[in-house]
Amino acid sequence: MNRREFSAQLAVAGLAATGLTTAVAQGAPVEGTHYVKLSQPVPVAAGKIEVIEFFWYGCPHCNVFEPALDAWSKKLPADVAFRRVPVAFREEPFVAHQKIYYALEAMGLIPTMHRKVFYAIHSERQRLDKPADIAAFMQKNGVDSAKFLDQYNSFSVQTKVRQASKAAADYKIDGVPAIGVHGKFYTSGTLAGSPDASLAVADHLIQRVRKGG
Repeated sequence: MNRREFSAQLAVAGLAATGLTTAVAQGAPVEGTHYVKLSQPVPVAAGKIEVIEFFWYGCPHCNVFEPALDAWSKKLPADVAFRRVPVAFREEPFVAHQKIYYALEAMGLIPTMHRKVFYAIHSERQRLDKPADIAAFMQKNGVDSAKFLDQYNSFSVQTKVRQASKAAADYKIDGVPAIGVHGKFYTSGTLAGSPDASLAVADHLIQRVRKGG
């Protein structure tokens, strides 16, 4: 989903496919076709290969992609550091969703609540864009709503929201889900042919970075 298509339909060509597009399956992913090399590299921390998934809770493609992404991220080699970055293409409901993610992260609740937020929005049709509604959802799911709102409104969460927006701007992200690799490359379902195929492209890019590319 890109910033101009907030109401895009859930179905996307190849989303439920086995993974690789024919072009990717037949050979190495092609720069400029299956992925983009950034003209201006993004600074990254030393030590590990950084991989970022850029997402939005309201994006139907991100919702469908999450199980495959989660399984893939858990099998990444020890020299890869994976993290998620929620994006904001406009103020609302994007910023509220960014704050949900970072508040849950601060409370150590991403493993138990991340998928539940997706489910609430896409299966239960909850918007989760107002603090009162978000707090009620959290309380219903066993999260102390007062403690959650403390984090939601905290300076540290506000700081992470700003950092997330900067990261998306640095990578020039204009649609999600997208995957950034070590401040040098990014791919997406649109580029790779499907969100699942983007994981194969990301694997290729990780190997390229590992070899000094």
